Amino acid sequence: MTGPEISQEEIQQEIERTRERLGETVEELAAKADVKARTQAKAADVKAQAQAKAADVKAQAQAKAADVKTKAQAKATDVKAQTQAKATELSGQVRRSQVVQRRWPLAVAAGVLVAASVAVWRWRKK
Repeated sequence: MTGPEISQEEIQQEIERTRERLGETVEELAAKADVKARTQAKAADVKAQAQAKAADVKAQAQAKAADVKTKAQAKATDVKAQTQAKATELSGQVRRSQVVQRRWPLAVAAGVLVAASVAVWRWRKK
């Protein structure tokens, strides 16, 4: 023989390596051919992504809700203060109005008295 001689043991090892590679290749081909398993794996991946996204959206919504709640409470406090100030102002106006309502008959009576006095004075002067 012209080339290096290969021993029986080396040939046996080469056959084993070839069998292993062939077995791996067959397994890879079987995995690619198993559409159901690939579909289930893809579905599980999509489901995990959807759950992660849902958790993220939920956290964002909770943060936004807390922010809106804080702003609403601040606005409610501000509106309450404004309402109380306006109520106090209107209460003072009502009190002044009540004083005027109690005094107007007296003013009318005084006006009538003055008008009557002028009329009597003019009548006597003639």
